[in-house]
Amino acid sequence: MHTPNLSRAILVVVAAFVIAVITTLVVRSRTAPVEATGPATTTADLRVKDVDLEEVTKGVRWQLRAEQALMYEQEGRTSLRNLTVKVFEKDRSWVILGDEGDLDQNTKNVEIRKNVVITSSDGMRMDTSVIRWDAEAQRLWTDEPVKLSRDGSVVRGTAFTLTTEDETATVAGRVRATFARSPGQ
Repeated sequence: MHTPNLSRAILVVVAAFVIAVITTLVVRSRTAPVEATGPATTTADLRVKDVDLEEVTKGVRWQLRAEQALMYEQEGRTSLRNLTVKVFEKDRSWVILGDEGDLDQNTKNVEIRKNVVITSSDGMRMDTSVIRWDAEAQRLWTDEPVKLSRDGSVVRGTAFTLTTEDETATVAGRVRATFARSPGQ
């Protein structure tokens, strides 16, 4: 009867397996990648905190403030975080807020993303997830859902375009509008 030898052989194989598993776990735990606790590393050519720019273009004054700007010279792009854009025309003003955005340094096109809110001095408010400025066409647009509201009236759509040349605004896609009655009607 060879059972003691067979039992001993099985015990040796199991012990060798357990030792191999423990060794593998110890080695992997000691070489595990460590996450950085500080700010994320970036390949930006220039990092600027508390950005504050002001300019006048075609008779319209605008001001841009951002918590941070990362400039990528090779891409010709500036990435902005927690930004506010104020636009001052002679008859009204606008404030645009967003969590992040990009400025194309060559075309001057701008994209603002995440929690975008646009308010005007005459009480209009627009909420969307992204808004884009096409500098050449002088067009503000989005292909994301929008909600425009003013004095209790609400218009919702799946896209929006505003051309500054003729001040034409278009809400497109599936549009739903609810108009509030003025007092006295």
